[in-house]
Amino acid sequence: MALRAIRHEHPSVPIGLGEVRLLLREGRFQRSLALIAGLSSLLSGLEVAYEHYRGSYSQRVMYSPLLVSLTLLVAGVWGAFSRRAARTVLPLMSVITIVDGLVGFAFHLRGIARKPGGWRLLVYNLIMGPPIFAPLLFAISGYLGLLASLLRQEHEPHFGVAVRLSTFASALTRRGRAFERVERQVGVGRFQRQLAVAAAISALFSGFEAFYSHYKDNFRRWEQWTPIVLAPLLFVAGIGTVWSRTVGRTLLPFVSLLTLLDGVIGTYYHARGILRRPGGRKLPLYNLIYGPPLFAPLLFAASGFLGLLASVVRR
Repeated sequence: MALRAIRHEHPSVPIGLGEVRLLLREGRFQRSLALIAGLSSLLSGLEVAYEHYRGSYSQRVMYSPLLVSLTLLVAGVWGAFSRRAARTVLPLMSVITIVDGLVGFAFHLRGIARKPGGWRLLVYNLIMGPPIFAPLLFAISGYLGLLASLLRQEHEPHFGVAVRLSTFASALTRRGRAFERVERQVGVGRFQRQLAVAAAISALFSGFEAFYSHYKDNFRRWEQWTPIVLAPLLFVAGIGTVWSRTVGRTLLPFVSLLTLLDGVIGTYYHARGILRRPGGRKLPLYNLIYGPPLFAPLLFAASGFLGLLASVVRR
């Protein structure tokens, strides 16, 4: 149905990647992004589950990202099949996910401060304490869900943007009108700068997490340096896109694609590292918990995905 709508409006566009790119540029990929947000939430929740298991779930708040990730998964899948759910349930659960990530960030800061030496042994406690930016990376799923809730579904016509603006935003005062302007821009695919900044910040956080995670392993393989090199490059490309359209069309997609591929390859190496631990497949749960974090490279790849998406949408 989505492709028929594209063919009706733009008969000269060839079938294939061109039509997909047109859907992205016009902000008509709500269903796809809702599913991506839900799956991203599931992977983040699994990552948090065994990281907090290492911490013995010493506080009840450590269970919250598990519950939130499951509810965002349900909201993302539901939003992919229901326009009403995408406009109501999905943004609500996305905001809750972002808030939970911010609360987790505060708790991780407190955990580092409470370690012996506190902030006086900053480098040691950052490396050996709770991962400081992991909760903010968890919040990326919520950010994707919020974006999906503001987009149009793939089959919606180009001229239907004004009809689908939320009545909630329209009923508010000056702040509501500001939100409505943001909603309108996202709804027609004009949010390249915002998305590029999100990709840059996400890459910076992911690169920092990869740095001290690989530092614990003494950088035994040269491949462990690749996310350390790509993260600042993606940060520069993302920030540069704010001022330069050329950077957004050339450097940003190139570095983003490398980051995405690096995350996928990193997942393979982490999986291999888990299988090569003592016990291998005989102790899968133990090695999954205490081996290299399996889904951490995919969170790094998510930064590349955001960058690729930003390179396609309009300014």
